[in-house]
Amino acid sequence: MKFGAFTPQGWRLDLLGYDNGFEQYKAMRDGALEIERLGYDSVWLYDHFHTVPEALTEATFEVWTSTAAIAEATSTIRLGQMCGCNIYRPPALLAKMTSVIDCISNGRLDFGLGAGWYEHETVAYGYDFERPALRIGQLDEAVQIIQGMWTEDHFQFEGRHYQIGVGEVKDYSGKPTSLKGAINHPKPIQNPHPPLWIAGGGEQLTLKTVARYADYSNFGGSLEQVQHKNRVLDKHCADVGRDPGHITRTMNINVMLATDSEIERLLKESGRSPDLVQAVKKMLFPQEPQALIDRLAEYKEKARIDYVICYFPDFGKGDSVGRFAEEVAPALR
Repeated sequence: MKFGAFTPQGWRLDLLGYDNGFEQYKAMRDGALEIERLGYDSVWLYDHFHTVPEALTEATFEVWTSTAAIAEATSTIRLGQMCGCNIYRPPALLAKMTSVIDCISNGRLDFGLGAGWYEHETVAYGYDFERPALRIGQLDEAVQIIQGMWTEDHFQFEGRHYQIGVGEVKDYSGKPTSLKGAINHPKPIQNPHPPLWIAGGGEQLTLKTVARYADYSNFGGSLEQVQHKNRVLDKHCADVGRDPGHITRTMNINVMLATDSEIERLLKESGRSPDLVQAVKKMLFPQEPQALIDRLAEYKEKARIDYVICYFPDFGKGDSVGRFAEEVAPALR
């Protein structure tokens, strides 16, 4: 089993208490460096623009500019997004951005992408929030475009939602010409391209896209729910003639290794309201190391979960990130 960890980024109110601006960036950067020092396999960021559960006037750092900065700051750890929102950036632009980040990091990018789910944030930033079938159709085409632009010198695509590298235009001198494809150089360092993580558990549409293209799936829930999603994904793989064993199964968890009173204190000190403190507590996995080991071992053995990404609500204020690396991860690797 492999392990990643989220560095504080602001989306989940984990940069409260730091001076606005550079000091908050430093907390995010230094968190990534600590995750690397502790021996995690990867460091992760969310792709969101403002805080949850309420949109507050607090910092939330944008995912791709932050990933580029962390790529430069770190040396060996892999860099992931859980997950990039396809709504927010045209796929050709995203292919260019991710190629550049893979070069900056010397081949350490894990590319996460999803169809998008948060209507409040989407509309607030001026994007259309389409029905699920349309969003997932856009995701499917976006993945094809990104992989094509990662691997081909001149890429053309004509789909229902996107048209790339085709059309009649004027060139730099003003002469009419036909496009012969979009050019994306530099190419990613990784061969054939960065690993693709597709997040979401929609059984009829999203998991079909996972079956066609993903190197990693990402969905959570109870043990029984994850087992069921795995069976659905296996069926979709069979339908497209793909070995389901080629898709690594992953999930995200929330962890605080502390006593009840410590958890209450740390969550309150982070600026969360009493209701939000209780909401976070309900999302936590077991808070005792052995109980957490046992729970994750069950997911590994019975639900094929081979990669876990941890969010630590007390990062920078408690010691869960260090205790997990020292007391939990070694038992499951």
